[in-house]
Amino acid sequence: MKELVIISGKGGTGKTSITAAFAALADNAVVADCDVDAADLHLVLAPHVMQTQDFVGGKRAEIDPHRCTRCGLCVDVCRFDAVKRPHVDGDYCIDAISCEGCGVCAAFCPQQAIAFEDCTNGQWFVSETRFGPMVHAALGIAEENSGKLVSLIRREARRIAEEEKKDLLIVDGSPGIGCPVIASITGADMVLIVTEPTLSGMHDLGRVAQLAANFSIPTRVCINKADLNPRIAQDIENNAHKRGIGVAGRVRYTDAFTKAQIMQCSIVEYADGAEAAEDTRNLWRNVTHGF
Repeated sequence: MKELVIISGKGGTGKTSITAAFAALADNAVVADCDVDAADLHLVLAPHVMQTQDFVGGKRAEIDPHRCTRCGLCVDVCRFDAVKRPHVDGDYCIDAISCEGCGVCAAFCPQQAIAFEDCTNGQWFVSETRFGPMVHAALGIAEENSGKLVSLIRREARRIAEEEKKDLLIVDGSPGIGCPVIASITGADMVLIVTEPTLSGMHDLGRVAQLAANFSIPTRVCINKADLNPRIAQDIENNAHKRGIGVAGRVRYTDAFTKAQIMQCSIVEYADGAEAAEDTRNLWRNVTHGF
């Protein structure tokens, strides 16, 4: 079983659209949506949820007002300004958004008045789609530990792929170069970076390509919307070759991608997107050739 991770240096390049098309073109695959901070692959694949689990990714402090003596030590030791001192005669409390779950306040409280317990950061799902199994998640608003959730999603998707003897795991990774991206690509067999012909797209491609190189992962590039700026598209291709990265294909711009998403289908399923669909099929063939 091979694992292909589709990522991008920035949001909005078309990464998820390419992932959905690959899911449609694969014969025997499991799909994982690891873009947990802004998951939207389900909008195209319309999964039927078979299993739901809470994601417990960290801990959060909570002050027991009956045991608290209002000494204020928790305020002094908190480096995230998460402990709020009352204005007059109220109780000390923890700002759940600011709390990083480090546990320092609980450790130093002389009255043991601060509970430090697991908190639920979101949910993750095992689903069925028209193309096969899918593992995905919904991280709560302003919740942390997205990298930990990504690792959990990939691990569960691998387990299903191995149990069902699937040939390929297709992962919709996170954009950028942060913790969830690192959690998305480590140990993968190949990374496909989707970029667009803009200066910001070219810049961010360089950063994420360097990240993949640090982990020695074979990498290819897709230039999406390539016909919007052919000059920059060629610059991206030239820079990719200088880095030793092959360009697997170019996909032309069309509003058929958006229309297909509205119909909950990928570009290769949408009747009016023939040219872009053929670009995407060529991209798929180039990425999977010898893979």
